[in-house]
Amino acid sequence: MSSPRFAAFAGSWSRPSKTRLLVEDISARAVAQFGGSAHVFDVADLGEDFGTLRNVANGPHQPHLDAFLQADALIVASPVYKGSYTGLFKHFIDLIDPAHLAGKPVLLAASGGGDRHALVIEHQLRPVFGFFEAHTLATGVYVSSRDFDDNGLLPGPVAERADRAVAQFGAHLAPRIQPLRAAG
Repeated sequence: MSSPRFAAFAGSWSRPSKTRLLVEDISARAVAQFGGSAHVFDVADLGEDFGTLRNVANGPHQPHLDAFLQADALIVASPVYKGSYTGLFKHFIDLIDPAHLAGKPVLLAASGGGDRHALVIEHQLRPVFGFFEAHTLATGVYVSSRDFDDNGLLPGPVAERADRAVAQFGAHLAPRIQPLRAAG
């Protein structure tokens, strides 16, 4: 098999966005470990009329949707909004036929202002992707504002957790793809 294709979706409309920075950072870690490429996008890339979209027929969202569906592995993150994922994050997921995500490995991540919403991955995101029969990785990555600088995740426990989560793609990509380097 050729190099893996990762797709990383940030469910944030804002720019700049910590959630976008998070998926960029995690996808860079995935490509560094397994090679291949990553297609990174967020809600703002899907077009200004995305919120009213009812089907997935052509539009500015199409290249992103195609990359998402054709990826070997997914990285998805949402900012925490009122204790859950954003509505436009869910809208994007709702437009996908459930059969298209069955068996696909998914790294779940979320960003929030503090630690009080850290369980959003377990209580909100994991059930959504369970419905789609995706293989959610055991380790999710929740980050708060203090875990970032302008370049991405700061070194420390959260960056180590991101590396641990990315390494879990190996079980789903193997034996087709061998890691380029060990997680560290």
